[in-house]
Amino acid sequence: MAHKVDIHVGKRIRQRRWLTGMTQQKLAEMVGIKFQQIQKYETGANRVSASRLWDIADALDVNVAFFFDGMQSAEAAAAAGAQAKNPAMANVPLDVMGDKEAMDLIRSYYAIPEDQRRRLFELARVLSDVA
Repeated sequence: MAHKVDIHVGKRIRQRRWLTGMTQQKLAEMVGIKFQQIQKYETGANRVSASRLWDIADALDVNVAFFFDGMQSAEAAAAAGAQAKNPAMANVPLDVMGDKEAMDLIRSYYAIPEDQRRRLFELARVLSDVA
């Protein structure tokens, strides 16, 4: 059975790869492994060694710590039942970054020029306050 840290790190690899628009094949080539190994890392089936994680971080242009970000907050939210305590979070999935629709929205959002993006953000904020 996969360890929860391996699963979390794998999800973060997939999220960053997906946000950058990189394929598993391209990441594998940059790291010098086969794409099937990237698949196994992303599912948590295989653990990522420290040196390999360093290479992946370099290829994805992030710090190694990025892959561990949110580890405690995800555990704490699940343990405390944060959604039940905050009605505003009732429609938000526990794993927002694992939701393909949310990831697509984030990638599209950052493709918008900054001034327009700010206006879109304010519009979204107003609409969510109304709902």
